[in-house]
Amino acid sequence: MTAAEAAIRICDVSHQFGEIGQARHVQALKDTSLDIARGELHCLIGPSGCGKSTLLSVIGGLTKPTTGSVTVSGKPVRGPMPHDIAYVFQESALFPWNTVLENIVLGMKFQGVPKAKRRDRARRALEAVGLEAFAQHFPGQLSGGMRQRAALARALSLETDILLMDEPFGALDEQTRMVLGEDLSVLLSRSHKTIVFVTHSLGEAVFLADRVAVFSARPGTIKQIIAVDEPHPRKPSFMTALKFHALRDQLYGLLHDEIRKSIAETAPLRRRYDDTAEKNEGVA
Repeated sequence: MTAAEAAIRICDVSHQFGEIGQARHVQALKDTSLDIARGELHCLIGPSGCGKSTLLSVIGGLTKPTTGSVTVSGKPVRGPMPHDIAYVFQESALFPWNTVLENIVLGMKFQGVPKAKRRDRARRALEAVGLEAFAQHFPGQLSGGMRQRAALARALSLETDILLMDEPFGALDEQTRMVLGEDLSVLLSRSHKTIVFVTHSLGEAVFLADRVAVFSARPGTIKQIIAVDEPHPRKPSFMTALKFHALRDQLYGLLHDEIRKSIAETAPLRRRYDDTAEKNEGVA
């Protein structure tokens, strides 16, 4: 992939939390490189704790990598880039005392969008996710799926070229996840945004992604990249197709041993943490 084709370039990124030798030291990512094309929906999948969300945070400029670099649209990432990148988190993070419309307008205020443009852009974003009838509702009056639609509308209103989505449907029931996945596929076909999407769901990754980066157990690095040759918007019938199940099985095969490694590595880390906690209690 050439530099012109890549919206995001990740070069030899490693990241660690804490200092080497300390009880809480964790090597989250190791020598991770990846090019993400413009207009692509790229899923990151791997065992818990393998650094997927850490990498998303590095891309978004919220975390500075220990080593390596990231460029977005040819610009080095040195901090948050609110005019280039919008986030959608697992929790909707809407202010409960503001209406849905007010929540979206507030996001644009933080971005620096002129006041005269905010409400029109907010209403267009709500229409894009099918929530225009709920603009004056408060978050507590919406279902979980509707709150996530509102969070997506807030991100869309910022009109960035890139969306980073960290398990945005993870807390929802399976049926709602499927419907929102269909809506996201339609959105991608219309907007041509570049989306990086972290998920633990094999089916969700296959249904949504143009490519899937499969991560190893910690320290996470990319084990393999799987292409999903299916145009957007994707129809529900794709989930029953032989190609869908073959790709899902391929992902499972790549992840199975990595998940086992992750589980095996967690036990000694937990024992070490407990031992440290006991020593600290003794000192206290």
